Amino acid sequence: MTAVSDEQSTELLTEHRHTMHVLLFGASGRIGRRITDELLSRDHEVTGVSRSGDIEGVDDPDFEAVAGDATDPNDVAALAEGHDAVASALGPSEDEGVDVLVEMAEAVVEGLQETGVDRLVWTGGAGVLEVAPGTRLVDTEEFPDEWEPVARAAIDAYGVIESSALDWTYLAPAALIEPGERTGEYRTSDGELVVDDDGDSYISMEDFAVAFVDELENEEGVRTLRGVGY
Repeated sequence: MTAVSDEQSTELLTEHRHTMHVLLFGASGRIGRRITDELLSRDHEVTGVSRSGDIEGVDDPDFEAVAGDATDPNDVAALAEGHDAVASALGPSEDEGVDVLVEMAEAVVEGLQETGVDRLVWTGGAGVLEVAPGTRLVDTEEFPDEWEPVARAAIDAYGVIESSALDWTYLAPAALIEPGERTGEYRTSDGELVVDDDGDSYISMEDFAVAFVDELENEEGVRTLRGVGY
């Protein structure tokens, strides 16, 4: 596993960083808002997409809120034109079934294939990550039954993204992700659940956003399933 501190992240990424115009799906959600804030704090331009087009609380000249349907590949293609990268913090709303995750992944991949935009960073779920060779978190006895349907749908969505020709990165958080503090420190793994010395798996939404934007800027994790945690 790789540990990243805020200072190291800044030093590394300053060498690679250039201002990007990022299209962010799911920008009105809890994780999406934090990714928006992190992108804007690093002087990137953000087009935030939500179903209604209303994204409250973001007051920045480099931010534009637009309405869009992430299940419509034609809409995705039209929105993506002119952007350097596409980011996703998509998840099912309360009135949607979990299978919409797969529908959105298929639409985003199909839509981007009609454009010149190849870079995609996707917020996934922890269920896809391995806790032992060949054993994913979702397959363990400890995994909550009520979370399994959305975890399985997220894994199916990962399959759609993984099989695409895009320059994708699938970023899966720790088992527990909640609002918290932005420390700028985190650890990553390739396909494994990140746990601390006590065996706990946790990340704040703020530090997940840091890791997300680091991946978007760095591109070392292209075509990689990444786990993130403390």
